[in-house]
Amino acid sequence: MYRLFAAALAAASCAAIAQAQTPPPAEAGAVLTLEDALAQAGATSPSTEVATAGVRAAEAARTVAGLRPNPTLEVQSENIAGTGDFRGLSSAETTVGVALPLELGGKRSARVAVADARTDRARIEAAIALADLRLRVTQAFTEAAAAERRLAIAEDQARIAAQNLKNATDRVDVGAASPIDQQRATVAQVNAAAALESARRTVELSRVNLARLTGRPFPGGLDLTWFERLPATGPQPAISADRTLALAAASADLATANAQVRLARAQRVPDLTVSAGARRLSASNDTAAVVGVSIPIPLFNNGQAAVGQARAEQNQAEARRRLARLEAEREIAQAETDLANAAATARATTGPGLSAALEAARIARIGYGQGKFDQLQLLEAERTLAETRAAATQALQTYHDATARLERLTVPAPQLSGDNR
Repeated sequence: MYRLFAAALAAASCAAIAQAQTPPPAEAGAVLTLEDALAQAGATSPSTEVATAGVRAAEAARTVAGLRPNPTLEVQSENIAGTGDFRGLSSAETTVGVALPLELGGKRSARVAVADARTDRARIEAAIALADLRLRVTQAFTEAAAAERRLAIAEDQARIAAQNLKNATDRVDVGAASPIDQQRATVAQVNAAAALESARRTVELSRVNLARLTGRPFPGGLDLTWFERLPATGPQPAISADRTLALAAASADLATANAQVRLARAQRVPDLTVSAGARRLSASNDTAAVVGVSIPIPLFNNGQAAVGQARAEQNQAEARRRLARLEAEREIAQAETDLANAAATARATTGPGLSAALEAARIARIGYGQGKFDQLQLLEAERTLAETRAAATQALQTYHDATARLERLTVPAPQLSGDNR
């Protein structure tokens, strides 16, 4: 039953890795989605290898904890190499026997309980590693998508700046505007070109960072439709910290501390060593049975200090569990607030705010070209449009980052052996 449960839990905790062991090669021009990036990262990340190796080590330690003490083969020869009748081996008494330690006080079951608790903790660590990896990949994907969106905006702004410079030059040539308009448009065009180069470098860096997590570069673009998607409005259900990984880890530490107290109490009970053998007397060539029992005397170390240490560690684990709950509740509340604020800002800047800025800039360009508006009005409209676009992109990035952090905080803990004991 235990092996069946261990196999099922290992399969569940490593599902993201298993489904991506042989990911299909990326095609040139193919769009990389977030799920594709997560699958590729799960197949190549060293953090998942560390976590799964930790689970295997804990399971091996559980097997070791369940083993019984080995017997001891004893060979003893007396009355040899002496003087007189005991010269040589003629009067030797040789005893051959086996000594078997007998553990008392439930030491073996207590060791197994400690190993089970540590195995559960290792499985939680594996789940934490997978959740942390998902968070890092999602954040890297969000940064790369935001960088590509900023690049598209910078390209559009550079095109607009070049067109505004052409319009200003034409107006100056026909004497409809002052040469200072041309200089202002030139400055705006130079700044737009510099911003475009910066955006290109940022895109390259973000793609490299994402490729480091996924394990390989991707020649195509990113799924920007996911980046621009916002949730439906309405009240969100309350999120509890009861099944979070942070609380599960603290609970596993407490379970380990409880098992350590039980083991420390069990170790106070002295063990017996039973021995049995046969003795051969060389002088008479007779054989006799030899039996014995030994038990240690707890004179200097009766195990009370170890029990006190285990109880202190148990109290510490209990306090840490209470602290973990408070921290989880605080972080979840903060992430929920950040998510709601970012979603509201994103809806405003990507909806009516962006539409108004686009329309104002369009009217200003037409009016400037017809001589109805001066250049300062045009530049102000363009500046407002650029700021609104930048705010919209930042709001979307903040929203997806807050979503990823909230998902990381609320990842449900895996089903453990201790849950059903």
